[in-house]
Amino acid sequence: MIELRRTTSKDLPAGVAKPEYDADELHCGVVHFGVGAFHRAHQAVYFDRLLAAGHLDWALCGVGVLPGDRRIGEILDAQDHLYTVVTVDPDGRREARVVGSVADFVFAPDDPQGVLDVLSSPATMIVSLTITEAGYGVNDVTGVFEPTDPAVLADLEDLSTPSSVFGFLTVALATRRFHGIPPFTVMSCDNIVHNGTVTRTALTSFARHHDSDLADWIDATAAFPNSMVDRITPATTPTVVDDLRRDFGIEDLWPVQSESFSQWVLEDSFSFGRPPFGDVGVQLVTDVAPYEHMKLRLLNGSHQAMSYLGILAGYTHVHDVMASPDLREFVASYMRAEAAPTLAPVPGIDLDAYIEQLLQRFSSLAVRDTLERQIVDASARIPKFVLPVIRDRLAEDRSVDHAALVLAGWCAVYERGDVPMIDADAERLQRLSWEDHDNPGAFLTNRAVFGDLVGNPRLRGAYQRAKRLLQDSGARGAVRRVLEQSSAVQTL
Repeated sequence: MIELRRTTSKDLPAGVAKPEYDADELHCGVVHFGVGAFHRAHQAVYFDRLLAAGHLDWALCGVGVLPGDRRIGEILDAQDHLYTVVTVDPDGRREARVVGSVADFVFAPDDPQGVLDVLSSPATMIVSLTITEAGYGVNDVTGVFEPTDPAVLADLEDLSTPSSVFGFLTVALATRRFHGIPPFTVMSCDNIVHNGTVTRTALTSFARHHDSDLADWIDATAAFPNSMVDRITPATTPTVVDDLRRDFGIEDLWPVQSESFSQWVLEDSFSFGRPPFGDVGVQLVTDVAPYEHMKLRLLNGSHQAMSYLGILAGYTHVHDVMASPDLREFVASYMRAEAAPTLAPVPGIDLDAYIEQLLQRFSSLAVRDTLERQIVDASARIPKFVLPVIRDRLAEDRSVDHAALVLAGWCAVYERGDVPMIDADAERLQRLSWEDHDNPGAFLTNRAVFGDLVGNPRLRGAYQRAKRLLQDSGARGAVRRVLEQSSAVQTL
């Protein structure tokens, strides 16, 4: 068994890719907030390719601001900032790659000045973010910065020692402005439509609360490229650690496992330089929007479509749902009948082929992605992945029966109460789900989630029908009924 270290990397099995670059020659040109599983399986791998190609000024310095981030910093330090990415093909073939692009890590609660120092350094040219859909505090309907995160609210009151992402960015940008250093690019890699635009709104609004001139400077000089990122990456489990030991002989305290598919579409807009992303597989474009809409409405929306109904049907994993003929057909029908028709043409993409590819990716037994992972922070995800489809369908006077059943399933999982629901709005959603049992439609009155759709009579009617189907026939019966209705409409 090989304990993962720089000194032992030469002993790794021949089939395991490993860094050949000298760690002592690396310079951190990028600071990344949120060194979670997805970042380590996605963006960090692209940067690892850059380093392997000799672009040694583009290593990553990770930053953790949450208490739970302490552990990844400790593990990276113990393993000389190495970790393993295991990728799995749909046919189950596994490959391992040791990644060394996260060359440094700062845990902000212990060293806030250290975070400010690296952010203020002229060497830092890009700051990237994976802080989850809920981390930006921008209202999905109004587009206004309305934060609820306690750390952000505290920094709005007192920025003498920042503790939030936007607090750190604001103080660092003020320092750079004072010293005549150009602003870094702020690059969001979260699943949000127009994530760069949303980040610009959040950061300039936060900064304006403290210094309007600084906010104007940020808005005028800093770049906030939009991006679309895609790689299904479940949370690391003890099984992943054990399988890495068994299959590759590597002792890694926190590896990450993902599917083999990976995509990154990035707007080519940077305020202080960028690496040659195009050389390592990043698709640089002038307009990310078509790709964003496609991925969020089809892939992320389908995860919502399958998860609640799958949980109600007694399933645990994504591949379990896809092995159920009725539920697989429902997911496919949701994409083809309701979500895809709301999309504009996507350059270079055949949507029918993309949907078929998604169904194959979801069906992979080896990835072992859980339904519970897909429903974390659903009150932030549903408005970004599902409600835009509903709005567009209603605007064209088209059916929303599939999407309404997804919403009814979301409510029913809360009502049943036997699945952990990790969500900032969980308490209110729980209360509304109980009220919804006897008054179907009460769940839709949560304006923080449904915004302008609250009170929409067509959505309410479709939801009430869906909820009654669930109550009378269960998840499988409700799915079959919606599929039958959809088929009947299509044959008219």
